[in-house]
Amino acid sequence: MENFEETTTADLLKIHASIIEELRNRKILRSANSPTGDLAEYLFCAAFGWDQALNSMKALDAVDTAGVRYQIKGRRMHQRNKSRQLSVIRDLEGFDVLAAVLFDDDYKIVRAALIPAAVVKEKAVYIGRTNSHKFMLKDVIWDVPDVLDVTAQLRAVP
Repeated sequence: MENFEETTTADLLKIHASIIEELRNRKILRSANSPTGDLAEYLFCAAFGWDQALNSMKALDAVDTAGVRYQIKGRRMHQRNKSRQLSVIRDLEGFDVLAAVLFDDDYKIVRAALIPAAVVKEKAVYIGRTNSHKFMLKDVIWDVPDVLDVTAQLRAVP
């Protein structure tokens, strides 16, 4: 790992921007936002051969050959914030399966799952002020019937 203590803030930001742009050129990222969500989408689509939806599609990130609709979420658990709360879900009806992955500080895959929408609807909590739902990707989710652990499949993506 590189030591950045002597690097200026401006140079750090320039390096960050260059890395994000290179990841976009490699078709791993699709936006200039935090790479967590785009990386999750890339990994699931590469692992399972799903077709990515357009960036502007509401509640839908990918579709498989059988027409199953996937909402894809990723959460990077940082040493300063271990929360497993996924980004908000605005439409619980727009997908059939939630594909979710947890990353560690270095974006290594900790755990990944395919969660039926019915499970998400049962476990998600509605937040009125944002008109959305929050979903916590706790370890107990992997014990719920019909939830598939796909950690190995995502880790196999080069």
